[in-house]
Amino acid sequence: MDARTIENLIRQGLPDAQVVDVQGDDGVHFEALVVSESFRGKLPLARHRMVYATLGGLMGGEIHALALRTLTPDERR
Repeated sequence: MDARTIENLIRQGLPDAQVVDVQGDDGVHFEALVVSESFRGKLPLARHRMVYATLGGLMGGEIHALALRTLTPDERR
């Protein structure tokens, strides 16, 4: 698995999202910053679930771990 694939999957699943940074050197552990208006009014756990849903069955398999920062556009400023 590579960072570019994860970035593309998140963008496909959350079309309004800005996937600012996805990093992962070992191919199974990644971190990402995702900014989306869709996160407004949602708690962090709900936001993370939204992102994990875009990755489907890859989570826990090809992607062992994904550390997330999930922000609304206003929170990013």
